[in-house]
Amino acid sequence: MIPPKPEASTRRSTVPRLVRAFRRDLLSAMPARLYRAWMAEFRSPVIRTALCNDPTLVRLVLQERPGDFPKSSRLREGLAPLLGHSVFITNGEDWAFQRRIIDPAFEGGRLRETFPAMWAASVAATERLAARAGAEIDIEPETSHAAADVIFRTLFSMPIEHRIAAQVFAAFHAHQDAQPLVNAGAILRLPRWLPRLHSRRTRRSAKAIRGLIADLVTARAAAIAEGTAPDDLATKIMTTPDPQTGRCFSHGEMVDQVATFFLAGHETSASALAWALWLLAASPEWQDRVAAEARATLRHGAEPPDFAAVARLSAARAVFREAMRLYPPVPMMVRETTAPERFRDRDLRPGTQIVLSPWHLHRHERLWSRPDEFDPARWTTSDGRASARDAYIPFSAGQRVCPGAGFAMIEGPLMLALIAGRLRLERGAADPVPVARLTVRGRDGIRLKLSLREGAG
Repeated sequence: MIPPKPEASTRRSTVPRLVRAFRRDLLSAMPARLYRAWMAEFRSPVIRTALCNDPTLVRLVLQERPGDFPKSSRLREGLAPLLGHSVFITNGEDWAFQRRIIDPAFEGGRLRETFPAMWAASVAATERLAARAGAEIDIEPETSHAAADVIFRTLFSMPIEHRIAAQVFAAFHAHQDAQPLVNAGAILRLPRWLPRLHSRRTRRSAKAIRGLIADLVTARAAAIAEGTAPDDLATKIMTTPDPQTGRCFSHGEMVDQVATFFLAGHETSASALAWALWLLAASPEWQDRVAAEARATLRHGAEPPDFAAVARLSAARAVFREAMRLYPPVPMMVRETTAPERFRDRDLRPGTQIVLSPWHLHRHERLWSRPDEFDPARWTTSDGRASARDAYIPFSAGQRVCPGAGFAMIEGPLMLALIAGRLRLERGAADPVPVARLTVRGRDGIRLKLSLREGAG
């Protein structure tokens, strides 16, 4: 089965045309040749960019010499209103300090401790969908709700129905609509004194989100001081001192990190789950396999199964991995050169933007067999595993790999299994068209028809 893929651009790129196209959709703005090219350059008086699909270059940038290719300073222009100075966009010692505090919260033992909260959110999401059986719906708002619920339950020990949680969720939805994936500041080198080109909607929604998060952080700090704080991820992160300096996050730094957890943990998980559910709807055979596995492995109810049960969800995990291959939630990453470099016999000057594109890498015609086809079974073959080693980076790679990767690979297959075990999914009246804004979403939503499985209640 070959799922939807946007038409690639056939027009010659100019700076004004790129800015307009990127604000609409990054994927369709890129030329078709990038699905076969090892490297492509775009040069103009104001832009110098190299997109790299060569696995050797990807390893060089992400794993072998990451310090020489920091996160792009221009990337920060688009994300700064929401993320401030968080781990997602900082470099050097600022980034290292933040990771030393954050990483312990996502270690294996802590994931086991968060599993009951994750299970409760997954069951609640399944019940909400079951209540809509018989209807055709846009699944994206539902997966967004589910992912936000996981974040709130694991981070702040509160379900999404809590008033503040619901307000943050609504504000993030508004920000997703307002914020393009690539702000003009990420394309054009602007003087520091020039006001950044953020829309009023973007600034307003980011301010609302950060204000609500600040209230949550303030309340949690008070609970920690009183000794009444729950032992969840927020408490763990806020009370963990940096082992090198002994310093904990300040109030403002914690607001930055929580905003990042929502962007990296909520938006990306919602995107991946929505596409995975649609792919199951379009592939009844795999849907039945995931459903049968869920019924054999998980018991539906308020009490979670043993944490080890998640490891037995092999079909759900293969589907989720394949969904992130075809529809990587973050379709492109941007680094920049700090010194002259030579890539594939091409000289790159300092400040060149290095684009690593999971979207193109995951569908590269020289690296994958049948790259546009949905085939979860590829993850059990030697060819598929070899391709993954060279060309699969949904969570990035190297020292800047997403700290929540393990969290996501529990959350995604678990939700997928519970939903498929309870509901039968069918394609809606129209197939989705992928577009890239903050994450890869459906241009007009992702529509599914829901019905209860026989005997599922």
